[in-house]
Amino acid sequence: MERDNQFVGQSGAFLDTVERASRAAGMSRPVLVIGERGTGKELIAERLHRLSPRWDEPLVTLNCAALPETLIEAELFGHEAGAFTGATRARTGRFEEADRGTLFLDELATLSMAAQERLLRAVEYGEVTRIGASRPVRVDVRIVAATNEDLPRLADEGKFRADLLDRLSFEVITLPPLRERDGDVEVLTDYFGRRMAAELGWDRWPGFAEHVRQQFEEYAWPGNVRELRNVVERAVYRWEDWLEPIGYVVFDPFDSPWKPVGSVGHMHDKASDQSSASSMTELSGKGRERPSSMDYDVIDDLRAAVDAHEKSILEHVLGKYRWNQRQTAKALGLTYDQLRHCLKKHDISKNSA
Repeated sequence: MERDNQFVGQSGAFLDTVERASRAAGMSRPVLVIGERGTGKELIAERLHRLSPRWDEPLVTLNCAALPETLIEAELFGHEAGAFTGATRARTGRFEEADRGTLFLDELATLSMAAQERLLRAVEYGEVTRIGASRPVRVDVRIVAATNEDLPRLADEGKFRADLLDRLSFEVITLPPLRERDGDVEVLTDYFGRRMAAELGWDRWPGFAEHVRQQFEEYAWPGNVRELRNVVERAVYRWEDWLEPIGYVVFDPFDSPWKPVGSVGHMHDKASDQSSASSMTELSGKGRERPSSMDYDVIDDLRAAVDAHEKSILEHVLGKYRWNQRQTAKALGLTYDQLRHCLKKHDISKNSA
């Protein structure tokens, strides 16, 4: 799923979710959309609107977490001129803008209790009162709300109004995380990869090498489809030879042996990086097999000797794990990206071995 309103997937979990949204679309009743970040909550809201009788009326979106508590009610319900400092003219709120259409409230759980109370009244009676106004305005709005929070638990803890939860949960659509969508990682990887290749002007789509596809399948995808799209597009644009399958992917763009040192946490990371790097040169100790012998009495160039020893260790452990780079990195105490940096530094490839 991605921001151009396309739904991509073939797993049973994905298709069941799309079907539930399609069925609920025809009802002008509130719907709650629950899901982890990156699962496509806003796309489900758009589908609920586009397939509804309200499709040719406004779809108005408000991210409830994007505004401070002091402004959220004015944004939702509008205000009259002079209602508060800075209100130089009257303004309609999102409810009035969405009249006869759909109002999508993202990050619903971040609403204050006061805003929840006013929202409840708007849902119950179909009317809103601008801040500073004395008379309500009638509105006909279908509410779709989304969150990644456990709203029933928050209601039990007194952090979310139980009566509002009851009003908004005519239908609850819970989106499956990508790790539970069997087969969809491969489908989405190919879809996003082809799009990015076309954007870059490639004449053909080379696809991903088998070991990269395996990495995609083994990764947990905490950021779901949004994260997968970033990883795929980053891999495609960094690849220089579109005649060959893409053989290198970066899951964490912030992971680097050159992370800036500016805090205790960063200093700890740097120390860990240095420790990991030094673990390669220490590999021959601690009871492990030394990959090659070296005559230390005839070393003229220390840097060249260290590089040669490091390269020898890399080639030895890569061969031991049959060029499985993730297993090799783990054995050496390195991150995957640190290992890739070392391979590039020493110009080591499977073909050169």
